[in-house]
Amino acid sequence: MKISQKNKNSFIPKLRFHKASGRAYVVLNGTSFFVGANGSPEAEQNYNRVIAEWLSNGRQSSAANQITIDQVIARFWVYAEGYYRSPDGQPTSELDSLRYALRPLMQLYGNTPACDFGPRCLRAVQQNMVKIGWCRNNVNRSLSRVKMVFKWAVSQELVPSSVYHALITVAGLRKGRSEAHETDPTKPVPQEHIDATKPHVSRHIWAIIQLQLLTASRPTEILTLRPCDIERSGRIWVYSPADHKTAHHGHNRKIYFGPKAQEILVPFLFRDPQAYCFAPTDAHAERLTKLHQNRKTPLSCGNVPGARRKDEPKWKTGDCYNVAAYRKAVTRAIELAFPAPDHLRQRDDETKKQWRKRLTKKEKAELKAWHKQFHWHPHQLRHNAATFLRKEFGIDTARIILGHRSAVITEVYAEMDQQKAMEAVVRVG
Repeated sequence: MKISQKNKNSFIPKLRFHKASGRAYVVLNGTSFFVGANGSPEAEQNYNRVIAEWLSNGRQSSAANQITIDQVIARFWVYAEGYYRSPDGQPTSELDSLRYALRPLMQLYGNTPACDFGPRCLRAVQQNMVKIGWCRNNVNRSLSRVKMVFKWAVSQELVPSSVYHALITVAGLRKGRSEAHETDPTKPVPQEHIDATKPHVSRHIWAIIQLQLLTASRPTEILTLRPCDIERSGRIWVYSPADHKTAHHGHNRKIYFGPKAQEILVPFLFRDPQAYCFAPTDAHAERLTKLHQNRKTPLSCGNVPGARRKDEPKWKTGDCYNVAAYRKAVTRAIELAFPAPDHLRQRDDETKKQWRKRLTKKEKAELKAWHKQFHWHPHQLRHNAATFLRKEFGIDTARIILGHRSAVITEVYAEMDQQKAMEAVVRVG
């Protein structure tokens, strides 16, 4: 007899009698669980316990020797989607990092029973990450996330604790002692490279860039700035982001706006206190207004303003910039300010695929070196601010403004002031 989908969610497997052994058993997800002598109180008690665990586990058997790694990850993902969320309900970037880290594990050992996954298997996953071309730091971070998934599985009694304890014996890759390549440390951006992008960005993007330099804030903290989040009663304005990187640790984050930052910010405060200060809709409207003012064709000829507007466009401007859009705007400005040599540039009559196929290996290396010389990303602006604060006011002041709990983290952002060391050496002789 078939069980309808409607009744499937309410169906509870019944106790069965095993004639050969005289024991009672129940079948869950194709696996038989023997619960004791048929008709005994012990069998009834064990049956109730097994059914309760089965229901609490989403009608899935929790037999450690049956569950595969794919099944562990599937159950972990249900937990992760609910846990890694910001206060407004939006998923955090950790979900993307987890998806990226778990992909090699699933490709190599997805169908392997989770209880059979040991240190040798984890080292194989680690080596595969290196083979793919991941840098050493990325490999180590991804391996930590894999171990974290197994730690969660142990807490849910999906795998024996011995599996996780064996996996933590696998050490991360050491610098200079593995085949994984090293990434260059993040450096501050030369000021002339920043200034060169000004003619090629909107006033909104340029204001965001300047505020990052003056406040040492992260891109997201400025992008999500709202007038209601700023305390403007004192000489120094204090901005308390509703959400920030370490909010889930219970840390408070305060960003300070001095006179220069206030002067930049004031034109963007005349709006709904709950609205974002830097809205792509405003920037897009200003862009259209500027194009209209520079129009050379008379209004009686050509397109009438708004005639090509669609009722349901595929792309709509949002109320708030995200990091990807901000970075894309900066990258476009850099490419306009520092165009690549003609022989390395994509031609108008070729696609991106044709362009990449045309470039030789030597030209690709030359183009990569060109990008490395001139390209920068918004998070580097925080390094610029940190370096200045560290040099002018010391490590403790820089730590407070950057919002770090430890000065050790601040050292990662702030370039050491070598000039003072050189002056000391000159005096010593």
